[in-house]
Amino acid sequence: MKRIILIYLIFVSCNSFSQKIEGTEIGFDGFFGASTMGGAFGIGPKFGFVMNENLILGPSFRYQRNWTSNYYTPTKYHYNNYGGGFFLHARYKNVIYGGFEMEVLKTANTYVDTSAVFKRIVPTLFICAGFSKEFSGIVRLNVGLYYDVINSKNSPFRSAYAIPIKNAQSGAIQGYIPLIYRISFFFPLTHNKKQSKSKKTEEEPVEETW
Repeated sequence: MKRIILIYLIFVSCNSFSQKIEGTEIGFDGFFGASTMGGAFGIGPKFGFVMNENLILGPSFRYQRNWTSNYYTPTKYHYNNYGGGFFLHARYKNVIYGGFEMEVLKTANTYVDTSAVFKRIVPTLFICAGFSKEFSGIVRLNVGLYYDVINSKNSPFRSAYAIPIKNAQSGAIQGYIPLIYRISFFFPLTHNKKQSKSKKTEEEPVEETW
């Protein structure tokens, strides 16, 4: 099922590139999270192609620093993660946004089940949604929640999951919901010609004919 979703999202993003590019933006997202398992902070630069007034997509990169206490031993670890991928965001009426962000990260994360096979290359696929607002055409602020559909056993984001899943009878923690938040800032590099023309038309006075 996860592979079908991934293939569909790739198809949608590739199909979107067939549209005319109307502008470009550069973005940076920041993240910090902590729980009893540890925590993480990182930054993710993005280069976005504005396909129309509501759609932006492009490549993304990530660096992240993690600290954690191993789930099975009291040993503490610190490690770095880095990698890249691509993203697609759909914006609606300068109020909300939604989309997905897929990345492949190289990690030294040791938060793995003892029976699991450790993998240094970890895929992530976050479905995201949240608040989006542009300010004076200079910067756009995105604040959203991100749910990792893949939720790999040794994902570098696992130490920052904060919402536990408890056993209904015993109340014991069985795991954590793969949910994080991100705050992003996008800055326009080239202006949307259609938008600029539309704004200019609105600002021009209309001559009255008698």
